[in-house]
Order: sequence, then structure tokens, then C-alpha cells
Amino acid sequence: MRAVSVEDLKPGMILARTLVNDDMVVVLSEDTLLTKAHITRLNFLNIAVVYIKDEYELSKNYQTASSIFNRGNAFVKEYDSVVQEARSIFDETSKSGSVPINETQDMVKDTIAPMARNSGAIDYLYELNHRANDVYNHSLRVSILAGVIAKWMHFNRAKTRELILAGFLHDIGKCKFPQRLLDKSISNLHGEDYEAYIKHTVDGQHILSSVDGLSDGIKLAAMQHHERMDGTGFPFGSTGPDIHEYARIIMIADLYDNITTEREGYIKQTPFAAIAQITENMYTSLDPEVCVPVLTHIKDAFLGSRITLNNGEQGIIAAYPNDFAAHPFISLTSSNEIVNLNEHPELVITEYNPK
Repeated sequence: MRAVSVEDLKPGMILARTLVNDDMVVVLSEDTLLTKAHITRLNFLNIAVVYIKDEYELSKNYQTASSIFNRGNAFVKEYDSVVQEARSIFDETSKSGSVPINETQDMVKDTIAPMARNSGAIDYLYELNHRANDVYNHSLRVSILAGVIAKWMHFNRAKTRELILAGFLHDIGKCKFPQRLLDKSISNLHGEDYEAYIKHTVDGQHILSSVDGLSDGIKLAAMQHHERMDGTGFPFGSTGPDIHEYARIIMIADLYDNITTEREGYIKQTPFAAIAQITENMYTSLDPEVCVPVLTHIKDAFLGSRITLNNGEQGIIAAYPNDFAAHPFISLTSSNEIVNLNEHPELVITEYNPK
């Protein structure tokens, strides 16, 4: 292990010690394979020195270091392998009406939970969101997001796995939907199609009620993830006290994925649009006890990211205000001027490049 100035860090180096900020929040975990994005963020956080592993520590995997250099590609490959398993679970549930729960739990434990612990999971998921918006891809992404949120909320391992399982199964009621409904945004559904869409929440809870060993939280997450704290959701218009904690978390993971995924009648938006919507609704339709840790950590994850504004200007996410304002400060590339987007509603982030 050796100390290295952040200015001398190179992509591919591996952290030897976990980094925490003044609030004792983990910035990067031990064994993180550093990317350009990580190094940029360390600079923005004014971290001067970190400890990296030396060649002796790396000797057992030194030969494979170059093959895992691009952690994003590794994440995508892992996602591609598990999405086929996710599809088979939904297909089997559609045919039999019963979830292959042992297979599903093994997938959560062996693959999804480790993916959620990846320090770059938020960035990598955004890169994946151009892919199919079918129910099993969406459910897989929501389950990973749920695992990330569980980490941010300091859940123990058992509760984290349970929440990830709830995230994966939250839309299981859609397993018998015709494709024409799966491809549409809820805003484009009317009449019987809209009623069928609402019913997937109750159908999901019904499917899961026949599975032995599942907690009430997992079943309620399927039924309540479209409810809202102020009673504006469905299927029953439940309000805060009656909505399970898992459902309150899944509703945010579901919302984030829906905003950042391209689908019929809806243009894929940036994570910053999702952050703004969560911020604007955190004291009305969403649960602030979930929103606060989500917003705190997800904003840190985007420090140093390169963006393009709707006026063509390019820049870097320099900071976020400390008062849970919806939008960041941008350091413009052309002038080094710092622009507070909260004071300039005419400026919108239209492109985002985490790399």
C-alpha cells in the first residue's frame, strides 16, 4: 500500500483504504478500481491524498487488471448475463402463475446485490437505460437501484437483499400484459387499457401471496409502489402511514428509472431531471425520509460529470447547494464561470457524460 497524491492518480489504480468525508459518509470503497470519473470527483471533493494498492497486493490479479480496466464494460457484461435470467423468471411466472422463488433469491444474492454495491452503479445504469424498456429489464434496473438506496440508508445485508428482491418483483403483476401495454407510458393509456395497468399492482400482490416465505414488505411493495404519500397514487389512494417502507423506496427507484429511460411518447431524460422531480415532490407525494439520503448521495455521485446545456454550453458539475435545491452549480468550460442553475430556469442540462 502506498500514498499517492490525487494529482498523480491514474485510471486503473485500486484503492487500498475506504475514503470517507467529514460526515463519515463513504466516498469510495476499498478495492474500487479508479476511473477518470472517480479521479475528477476526488479533485472536486478536495481530497489530496489516497492510498492505493501496490504491485505486491495486486500480484494475484495483476495479469487480469487490464481486462477489468473498464469497470463500466464489466458492469454491462454482468448485466447482460443476468438479464437473461430475469427474463426467464418472468416468462416462467407468466406461464405458471407462480414465481420460481429459489432461483430469484439466488439471483439477488449472487449477482444483483454485488452489482448494487458497485461504486459506479448509478452511472452505469444510466448508460444501460437506452436498452429495452420491457418489464424484466425495468425490474432488474429498479432492483439494482433499490440496492443502492439500501446502501445509502445503511440497511443491513439481510434487509438489503429483501429490498432488492422487492424491487425485482415489484412489477411481477405485468407478467401477463400484452406487449402493446408494456411498450406504452401510463400517460398514453385510456379506458380499459388504463384500468388493466392499474390492476397490475393488485395482480402482483396476488401472485406473491402464494409464495411461501416472502415478507409482507415484498408483497406490499408490489401492490403499493404506485401509491403516493399524499394519497394521489393508485390502486387505493393510500396515504403515508399506510404505505410500507419498501414501497416508499421502490416508488423512488421506479420513478428514477422511468424518467431516465426512453419509451413510447417519452424522451429519455438525464438523471438531473429525475433529481429535480424527486426534490420537488419530497414533501408531498414522496417520503422525505427516503428522499434525503437519496438526494444527498446521488448528488455526490454526479460531481465532476461533464454536461451540455440547452444553449450549447458545456461544463462540469461543480457542486450542489446545501439546501436541497433541485439543480447544481455548473463550471462552464468556455469561461470557467460558475452558474447556479437554480437561478437560471431557462438553462437545462440536455446531455450527460459520466466518463
